[in-house]
Amino acid sequence: MTRPRPPMATAEHLAAALSEGRTTSRQLVEEVLARITDSSGEGPRAFTQVDADAARLMADASDAMRDRGIVRSPVEGLPVSVKDLFDVAGQVTRAGSALLADAPPAQQDAAAVARLRAAGAIVVGRTNMVEFAFGGVGLNPHTGTPLNPWDRSTGRVPGGSSCGAAVAQADGMSVMSLGSDTRGSVRIPAALCGVVGFKPTARRVPRDGAFPLSWTLDSVGPLANSVTCCATYDAILAGSRPSPLVPLEVRGLRLLVPQGGLMDELDDDVARAFGNALSALSQAGACLTTATVQPFDAQQSFFEGGGIAGAEAYVVHRKNLDRLDLYDPRVGQRIALGAHIGAADHIELIRLRATAIGQFAAAAAPFDAVVMPTVACIAPTIEEAGRSDDDYVRWNMRLLRNAGVVNFLDGCALTLPCHEHGAAPVGFMVCGPTGADRYVLAVGAAIERALGPRWPLAGMRPIH
Repeated sequence: MTRPRPPMATAEHLAAALSEGRTTSRQLVEEVLARITDSSGEGPRAFTQVDADAARLMADASDAMRDRGIVRSPVEGLPVSVKDLFDVAGQVTRAGSALLADAPPAQQDAAAVARLRAAGAIVVGRTNMVEFAFGGVGLNPHTGTPLNPWDRSTGRVPGGSSCGAAVAQADGMSVMSLGSDTRGSVRIPAALCGVVGFKPTARRVPRDGAFPLSWTLDSVGPLANSVTCCATYDAILAGSRPSPLVPLEVRGLRLLVPQGGLMDELDDDVARAFGNALSALSQAGACLTTATVQPFDAQQSFFEGGGIAGAEAYVVHRKNLDRLDLYDPRVGQRIALGAHIGAADHIELIRLRATAIGQFAAAAAPFDAVVMPTVACIAPTIEEAGRSDDDYVRWNMRLLRNAGVVNFLDGCALTLPCHEHGAAPVGFMVCGPTGADRYVLAVGAAIERALGPRWPLAGMRPIH
């Protein structure tokens, strides 16, 4: 049975090691490639394609430039992975599906990938995903399902849809894993696998060259080993120069904990870890307020019948629905249901969204952030999540519940680990309204410092 590996160090620590000559980009690339290709590890399931030769060439070029004093950004020479829905020039973008296996190769990099390359990041490969990003559990019958790093002897789901990205991150196969988030697809797997993930305001990062699930709700964000890592990569993805976050102290932070449905029916492990985190923050001087957040309580109506994503996914896929036999049945059946969403229903939902966005902004305005568990449960086993269609739907909805509302409200949100060492991973979500990205990251960094390091699993420490 595979065992989890320690994560890589943070981007900040690795950048210092490169600057001080304690390592090279080539050495870092060789390390992650060794982890990816280790037959006893999860690399064969976490990655759908590995670009070893190209990564080595780019690492050597980065090292040569560094020797001449050229360092393009704080992530110069650091190995990263990209989710299989992003175009990489010369490669087929399969989006986790057998349907696209014969599609023509991409002519150019997706905008997000191009920005990472321009910053000096080294792309080592493409990570596995739920087919067409349509699911929060993390299962894929076409490419296999990578095992969650926690409790591998049992075999638990990694979360989706960025399943390979989260496992790659947790197992030290990448310094940053690029993902997408339509209803929690960065934050759910990050939370279940015990790493940090950030979903920006949707328009912050261009989605050109990313296979769409929902043009309205899709966003592009990083999974990484610290909040600061996420902030650095988020700035690059947004086309900004990376700069330090505004330093904040936990003492005096005003944090809103929502009452109602999103806090109901939490697993005992989740309730305990989140409650302990709140206690630690309160003892450190944070001001916690519990109150109703009206749009959160209405969230079930936002996704009823498939919602915005269901309607838009149907538009993307309707030309292929005569080939449903090539889809994962759990995905194809849900996409086909979009045919029943009428134009009037979609327009009404868009108008409802505009109202709800305003309500969320008003509710969040008096506070520094809204905080809640990222996912209501710990990772179920692969067997129990996929036992039947009904089981899959039940677990999928449970995993999507808390994270997905932020996408509908056009907000931004960070998840960071809050569980004890060796316990089931639990995510602590820090949320803000449209455009509050950098401030949410700064609040998250303060919370992360107050809670202490939470490396995945039993007290693991980073390499280097």
